[in-house]
Amino acid sequence: MALLELKDVDAFYGNIQALRGISITVDRGEIVTLLGSNGAGKTTTLRTIAGVMRPRAGTVTFDGNDLAAVAPNHIVRLGIAHSPEGRRIFARMTVRENLELGAYVRKGADLTTDYERVFTLFPRLRERIAQVAGTLSGGEQQMLAIGRALMAHPSVLLLDEPSMGLAPVLVELVFQTIKDINQQGTTVLLVEQNALMALSIAHRGYVLQTGRVVLADSAEALARNEMVRKAYLGES
Repeated sequence: MALLELKDVDAFYGNIQALRGISITVDRGEIVTLLGSNGAGKTTTLRTIAGVMRPRAGTVTFDGNDLAAVAPNHIVRLGIAHSPEGRRIFARMTVRENLELGAYVRKGADLTTDYERVFTLFPRLRERIAQVAGTLSGGEQQMLAIGRALMAHPSVLLLDEPSMGLAPVLVELVFQTIKDINQQGTTVLLVEQNALMALSIAHRGYVLQTGRVVLADSAEALARNEMVRKAYLGES
């Protein structure tokens, strides 16, 4: 049984259909990437898993639990954490306060190990722990967004455009860190416009177009696929 599964999921923004019967699976220990152009339904897929949106048809199942009627905070308790597009940090709070909020559903837990994990992955955050988050650089804010999600101690980490707006050297750092997070035992579902980098670290991937899955394969096979190479890897 897959750790996370979407089966025949439809999702809407009002009367506008964003997902059209998509089915994807994520197995324990994998990095799975969703590829597609803007408006393909990638972010909507993550929002639907996280409970921010509700599927109008189909099912979302996590570790045997049907998430259809589960509130977003309880989805976090079950083991899914979401680092959203645009980072969405709390700009007026400090780095420490942002990280504390990431662990909100774990009230009473000893967070020492979790802080140390985040600071080992992102040493810059240790240096900035008392700094107001809104004054961090773009790369530091992305580190904080991922670190905040990790403070929930998730089994599955949903990452939406983690490299957006970052300098190339920071993009490489972020993707190496995603690999490290996965190797530490966290399953990752990754949405990323930088298809080349995403496929370089993923085990499998899906290509979405207008709310439908049009291609699914291993990351290695997708990187060789002619349609993917032309549409997403910049080859003519």
